[in-house]
Amino acid sequence: MVTIMGISILIVEDHELTRFGLKTAFENCDFIDTVYEAESAESAIDVIYKNQVDLIIMDLGLPGMDGIEATQKIKSFKNDIKIVILTSHNDEQEVLNSLKAGANAYCSKEINPTRLIQVIQSVLDGAAWFDPAISHIVLQAATNSQVNNSVKSDKDYGLTSRETQILKLITEGYSNNEIANELYVSINTTKAHVASILQKLEVDDRLQAALKALKERLV
Repeated sequence: MVTIMGISILIVEDHELTRFGLKTAFENCDFIDTVYEAESAESAIDVIYKNQVDLIIMDLGLPGMDGIEATQKIKSFKNDIKIVILTSHNDEQEVLNSLKAGANAYCSKEINPTRLIQVIQSVLDGAAWFDPAISHIVLQAATNSQVNNSVKSDKDYGLTSRETQILKLITEGYSNNEIANELYVSINTTKAHVASILQKLEVDDRLQAALKALKERLV
């Protein structure tokens, strides 16, 4: 993973205690140079106009303009900013609206700070990340929207027949344990196959693998 150094992060959250906790966690990250704060979408936009901001931690339940509308508005005039939704909501429509607005990641507020920092690094490197609790929503939406627009890939990723079989199960939302049970193999064997699939497809996680498989008709 290659991470941009000296980045600036903007925390958009109306709860002061949450902002403080996030800022404290980020202060120990050597790749984060500056942390800005905003308690509303309107003040966040003002910060962006006045400063260089690389990534935004965006709450959905903001006073006034909500996080989804703010994400869409910010992306409309500064599309290169990465936006990580951090919320306690896992409502299907809110998840889909966040994606349509241009969010790069969708995380639960219960996420471990160390994991959140890893997500930020992944997003800065160009990946998308979605909390496992809502990944099935993203996959279902991808299936519905990409089936008619997908194009069979000409690229040979070198997947074995077993890996292709497992990749298909991943696109259907199977967990590692469920795959192991379905194929009568050990969980360690399953994990090894999944790791090999991610490497061959050049993706960072199972969700990206599933989306790529659907888009390029690999299964």
